[in-house]
Amino acid sequence: MKGREGILSVHVKKIVMDKNADIKIIAQKTPGFSGADLANVVNEAALLAARRDKAFVTMEEFEEATERVIAGPERKSRVISDYEKGIVAYHESGHALLALLIPEADPLHKVSIIPRGGQALGYTLQLPLEDRYLTTKKELMGRMTVFLGGRVAEEMIYHESTTGAQNDLEMVTQAARKMVCEFGMSKKLGPITFREPAEHLFLGRDITREKHYSEKIALDIDSEVRSLADECYHRAESMLKDNREKLDKLAEALKKREVLDGEEVKKIVGIEKSSQPENN
Repeated sequence: MKGREGILSVHVKKIVMDKNADIKIIAQKTPGFSGADLANVVNEAALLAARRDKAFVTMEEFEEATERVIAGPERKSRVISDYEKGIVAYHESGHALLALLIPEADPLHKVSIIPRGGQALGYTLQLPLEDRYLTTKKELMGRMTVFLGGRVAEEMIYHESTTGAQNDLEMVTQAARKMVCEFGMSKKLGPITFREPAEHLFLGRDITREKHYSEKIALDIDSEVRSLADECYHRAESMLKDNREKLDKLAEALKKREVLDGEEVKKIVGIEKSSQPENN
């Protein structure tokens, strides 16, 4: 975090900050951000303050700027039907509730059903407590379970699946394949890497693509990827069914208020303390 504080200090010298704006807090809320990302946050915050005719850039602008960098600008002009709004509310509630219930998941920061960016109709924002360079299998499985919470919630309530889970499914598939092919986290295949070799391109065409494992191994990889995804899906399904009342309360609150921070979500669903383990 100290590295981010230093980078932020360089960029904030170009703007006028409110005396209550704390660089340490901004750094805490931007784990994993590159120098370019941090520069974008400061620039976005300054632009937001200027549009609001403020003399200083406050924490409100920094908070919103961080979300713009992560998820894109809000699209409040995008009108969706009440039916679709309900689906999005349950979808995001599925993500948010699991983020609270799963101890190894990153802490819930905010959940919203206001469209952002090019396609997102809502988003659930989780922020780790600190920069992490190693991730355990348990944490990866927890992350995948949270990703699948949106699809599971849709199917539980509406008995139908939608295209809204496309990005979630891509993230789950990518994580599961890396676990099997790169991290050696498959019991069946063992501690072996099956990463595809780099493609050699000539005039934009793939002229060699050597596969250094058999067709049987390829089938085993697909089977293990599917098995990991299914395990996370069933875990998400079981947890949301056991907490159906909390899911309903959260979805109804989101329909009315559209944006909730992590502490508000905890109060709504009756979780007073974070389920995330404290870092020493």
